[in-house]
Amino acid sequence: MGVRVAIAGASGYAGGELLRLVAAHPDLDLVAATAHGNAGQRVGDLHPNLRSVADVVFADTAADVLADADLVFLALPHAASPALAAALPQSTKIVDLGSGHRLTDPAAHERYYGGEHHPAWTYGLPELPGQRALISAASRVANTGCHAVAAILAIAPLVAAGVAEADDIVVTSASGTSGAGRSALTHLIGSEVMGDLTGYQVGTHRHVPEIKQASGARTLTMTPVLAPMPRGILSTAALRPLGAVTADDARAALVQAYGDEPFVHVLPIGQQPRTSATAGSNSAHLQAVIDVDSGRIVVTCAIDNLGKGAAGQALQNANLMLGLPETAGLSADGIAP
Repeated sequence: MGVRVAIAGASGYAGGELLRLVAAHPDLDLVAATAHGNAGQRVGDLHPNLRSVADVVFADTAADVLADADLVFLALPHAASPALAAALPQSTKIVDLGSGHRLTDPAAHERYYGGEHHPAWTYGLPELPGQRALISAASRVANTGCHAVAAILAIAPLVAAGVAEADDIVVTSASGTSGAGRSALTHLIGSEVMGDLTGYQVGTHRHVPEIKQASGARTLTMTPVLAPMPRGILSTAALRPLGAVTADDARAALVQAYGDEPFVHVLPIGQQPRTSATAGSNSAHLQAVIDVDSGRIVVTCAIDNLGKGAAGQALQNANLMLGLPETAGLSADGIAP
């Protein structure tokens, strides 16, 4: 029998992706999948793609339903995780896909989120220096935000290596509609989204303090863009170089940081990241160039927002927490076309 895991919020997009990954994992056994409004329904009724767990019935999201699991994934709406996490036994390992335990600074939480600030948990991005060991030793891990992971992977190595300034970083990040969740909102229906691009939370995006906290950035302008595709993120970070930096220097900083990573890939010179190439995977694809007009370093990163940006990242963290191979149940290969 494998490690017993439960998924709270399994009716949503990230929760459904977790169901898919856990069902195929060689060392994990699903013991509970919970939902709120969809409690009592079959998984197959909401996620018809998940044939192997189609007859699992969603239970109500309650601590006693989840308490028998060795590890619980919390894929819940914003601000819903802390109370449920506090009600679970201390012996239960938790990966929280929400934002409730990401930020160390109460003032930043108040500015961007509002409401009660909860203590920060171990941050769940293994590719950051020293973070893999901390995650492996943790019982509570705060998963990365979707836009945040793409931006952090692009920015952090350049700032750490002294290749780029930590100030005046500009990020434009286009995301598929699944990043907004599964709620039936008018601005997310097909006739509103198709053939359209629109910015949202411009100047006040909630991932800004998380990106700064994890990447070493000091000042950051971020513009998120809703793109007419179901999944994927393409994040473009523009940074001021420190000194006479070439494209080779910038790219070398990325290679130095990620050369041995199983899921983060620096592409060959001349090849740009594409969201379609990361779809269905836990991969991040990166490239660095120098803008010929401004001289800025431009780093582009593509991920699947439901993969490396959510469920795949959560499973990668869980593998580390459980002492399993980090890559178990995860693929570096995307699906195409």
